[in-house]
Amino acid sequence: MSRAFKLFLLIFTLILGEIDAMAEESEGNAGVAAKALDFKMKSLDGKEVDLNKYQGDVVLVVNVASECGLTPQYEQLQALHKKYGPQGLRVIGFPCNQFGRQEPGSAEEIREFCTSNYGVTFDLFEKVDVNGNDACPLYKLLTGLATKPKGAGDVSWNFEKFLIDRDGKVVRRFEPQTGPNDPVLIGVLEGELKADRPNTSKDKKS
Repeated sequence: MSRAFKLFLLIFTLILGEIDAMAEESEGNAGVAAKALDFKMKSLDGKEVDLNKYQGDVVLVVNVASECGLTPQYEQLQALHKKYGPQGLRVIGFPCNQFGRQEPGSAEEIREFCTSNYGVTFDLFEKVDVNGNDACPLYKLLTGLATKPKGAGDVSWNFEKFLIDRDGKVVRRFEPQTGPNDPVLIGVLEGELKADRPNTSKDKKS
């Protein structure tokens, strides 16, 4: 066996191993990501909400804050909700006070701020931690996934975004500075909205 052929076999074996590893990682992430909506959370007014009610929709999960330089993104998020809601987009916001203490208000104050300043009508939930030991289970899952392009890791600031497809899998993660009107975000979102709703025997709650 020639030296060149041995080198070829070595390279080929390494490539196959890398492909197998990538496939295993993808399958593992898919298995975990499929549980992204398997949580119950409390809405901003304190009512328990089963996130499975969004199954079959495209869901944009955002950690929000009222006193941040990125707070005007509320207006863009509401615009997405209004434009794409009829096609199956659900924007859900989770107030968080972990970044510069920029969400200090009560649930009532947050609701009043969002409504009076930005006309928010998409679903808002109770204030949560998104990083650390006290992070809510939903965000522990979201930040643990190797979601493109950022991969796994802590939320970096207010208004980081996770996109969940109609099958309940987390398919993209956008940095806080990527606005809801960003062409790349819009392109990915519109692509996911074109997918057929999965067949389900469970009636969805409004």
